[in-house]
Amino acid sequence: MRNTRKIILASASPRRKEIFGKTGLKFKVDESDCDEKANAGLKPHELATFLSRAKAKDVARRHRNALVIAADTLVISGRNIFGKPGGEEQAREMLKTLSGRAHSVITGFTIIDTAGKKELSMSVETKVYFKRMGGEEIEAYIRSGEPFGKAGAYGIQGLGAVMVKKIEGDFFNVMGLPLYALAESLKKFGVHVLHQDEV
Repeated sequence: MRNTRKIILASASPRRKEIFGKTGLKFKVDESDCDEKANAGLKPHELATFLSRAKAKDVARRHRNALVIAADTLVISGRNIFGKPGGEEQAREMLKTLSGRAHSVITGFTIIDTAGKKELSMSVETKVYFKRMGGEEIEAYIRSGEPFGKAGAYGIQGLGAVMVKKIEGDFFNVMGLPLYALAESLKKFGVHVLHQDEV
């Protein structure tokens, strides 16, 4: 049976919109107004799911009989938790920290069924290995404008790909939406991306 539920993607991110579009499911975008400030008392996986849940709940209030999906992505390097850089200097510091090292990308996502009041949250982690970058390379990347609006100050789907030696885990998770885990989770809400027509 084909999906007939109204699906709302609670994100203004063009990358998340592009990734979710790969499912072929019909959906609408409604951006959350939720404050994305980190809660220092939470561990990275807890923080990512906490922020995704806050976004989902914010948007869920505006929609009846819908599935609301929200996500939040963090970059973890040692004890540092990186969200989106606030400016050039912050982007520069993030890239210097990530240079020549492995780091983790954690995306938490939440699905809320506003009709049945059912809710699911989980997080997915992918390991990313960066090459060692010189100061000129970092400056050139900052000048490209790509670091801004992205957790960890880079985009793996763009010019940032040349800095990535390898990854372990879900590529789409690094872009901001772990598609495999999300599609599997949607089954619990009766939504099947790969559906089987009745014979």
